Amino acid sequence: MSLAFDPVSAYDAAFTGKTTHVVDDVGRIEPFDVAMWSSEPDWVDRALFIDPCDAETIDIGCGPGRLVGALAARHVFAMGIDVSQEAVRQTRDRGALALLRDVYTKIPGEGSWTYALLADGNLGIGGDPVRLLARVGEVLVPGGRVIAEVADHGTGLVRERRRLRVDGRLSVPFDWAVVGLDAIDDVAAAAGMRVVSTRTVGTRHTATMVRDTA
Repeated sequence: MSLAFDPVSAYDAAFTGKTTHVVDDVGRIEPFDVAMWSSEPDWVDRALFIDPCDAETIDIGCGPGRLVGALAARHVFAMGIDVSQEAVRQTRDRGALALLRDVYTKIPGEGSWTYALLADGNLGIGGDPVRLLARVGEVLVPGGRVIAEVADHGTGLVRERRRLRVDGRLSVPFDWAVVGLDAIDDVAAAAGMRVVSTRTVGTRHTATMVRDTA
């Protein structure tokens, strides 16, 4: 029986194309869609995350860099950060800028980013979306916007422990969260932010937020 391995190593292995699934704390299994994240952006990606960004953009948890690469191709200054060395390598291979960085460490250009992306469920990073949004607000210019992917109405706010299963080998658990359209207003307010719009394209949803200065 293989010993569990740390989540960052699991992400590195997953991004090399190994068969990977997400296992939640009650044993439900979902695919980990590396193929989609490693491909070119589809029309939904473009509508939700690429077309709205016309100035400096940071993609938090950029993965293999499909969004950062597409923004760079449009001559938008964009940078991805990720804790996975493999994800950063693949993003750079697209000709895009990426750093091996945790969102809670010092980020270049703090306070100067116009947009911050939390795509592909990355609002769940660390299991505390309030803390995450508050942190992301610190990297933005005044009036800057967070575009975060959220789940459908009826999801609420779910906090859970997840593992990655990579080629049959389980990672140690890590904290994650899922935020639905019905919970994002409260989550944003608790982080000192305000939802200014929501969008649904296809089956995916985003909320756009600004720091509340009232």
